[in-house]
Amino acid sequence: MDGSLRILLVSCALVSMLVSSSAQTCGSYTFSNNNLYTSCTDLSELGSFIHWTRHTNGTLEIAYRQPDFSSTNWIAWAINLNSTGMVGAQSLVAYLNSSAPYAYTSPVSSYGTTLAPGSLSFSVPKIQAENSNGEMIIYATLELSSNLTTVNQVWQEGPLSDGTPGIHSTTGEHVQSMGTLDLLSGQTSTGGSATSSRVRRRNIHGVLNVVSWGTLMPLGAMIARYMKVFQAADPAWFYLHVACQSSGYIVGVAGWATGIKLGSDSSAVQYDTHRNVGITLFCLGTLQLFALLLRPNKDHKYRLYWNIYHHAIGYCIIILSIFNIFEGFDILDPEEKWKRAYIGILIFLGFFAIMLEAATWYIVIKRKRKSSEKYPQNGNGVNGVNGHGARTVV
Repeated sequence: MDGSLRILLVSCALVSMLVSSSAQTCGSYTFSNNNLYTSCTDLSELGSFIHWTRHTNGTLEIAYRQPDFSSTNWIAWAINLNSTGMVGAQSLVAYLNSSAPYAYTSPVSSYGTTLAPGSLSFSVPKIQAENSNGEMIIYATLELSSNLTTVNQVWQEGPLSDGTPGIHSTTGEHVQSMGTLDLLSGQTSTGGSATSSRVRRRNIHGVLNVVSWGTLMPLGAMIARYMKVFQAADPAWFYLHVACQSSGYIVGVAGWATGIKLGSDSSAVQYDTHRNVGITLFCLGTLQLFALLLRPNKDHKYRLYWNIYHHAIGYCIIILSIFNIFEGFDILDPEEKWKRAYIGILIFLGFFAIMLEAATWYIVIKRKRKSSEKYPQNGNGVNGVNGHGARTVV
């Protein structure tokens, strides 16, 4: 019993130590230079921390910490005095330059910034960086207005490109690493309306294009290919085909326009393949729409060539649409369930296309067989008609 009790006590102690260790946050951190700060907070994204002391004259001493720092990355912490988000942010940047920590200030005036060194809208009399034990820390002193008690903050990390800061990721935590910081209470709010709005527009862009180019367009093509085989479905199949493709085009244009707007708002981040394929789809879809106005009658000598063109462009649109939707999934990086859901839609459409393909071929072959039995052709002709369709003389 004593042995069991001892084991139980030791286990409880170990669990307590583990819980205590995992519960350690910014408040339990000790700086190597023995700096002390009156406030700190664990930032919600990127595993970062911000420590600060605000003086009554407005001077702000900060230490921004980025654990698990990679020597091939840069880090930055910034405040935006006029707005939320990246544009207008007054940033403190750090990275390893020839294995030595290098810190400097950089004002962000556009999404196309390369974080070049420059003066901020307020004075920064002190800034330095420290790299130890896989953690990069930016120390700085900011001279702010004495009546400034809440700031919009942005923090980020990204890869170095040829020794200078490159474009950071635009998915996941990297688009959520912003919010407000109350310098008096230490309260923070994350995300920010600008980020939420941008993420929402990106999601809307994805949904519109999956529904239109990725679902309605293939469905409309299936209606045209398989329903017209059934005589009872003529001409209903044609109107269903036009309605489906027109709806897909209208919704698709809305998705395309949303994508163009997203691209113009983030000019520094370009997804060339996704963008170019999207523009190509818009042009081909518009061409198909106007081609309906030039559709020859069934007995017109150019109808065959129009059909070849119409079918070729249509299948090209479907292939490019599916390709570009998966490009979009890679860019948005949503939960895996959304990608699986669309794959499920494609499998569903593909299964029914195979079944309908077999069924329509069976109907066509059976119909031709009946026709040949009713009007057989041989060398001498039948029912007074020879093999060339000329009536025989008996």
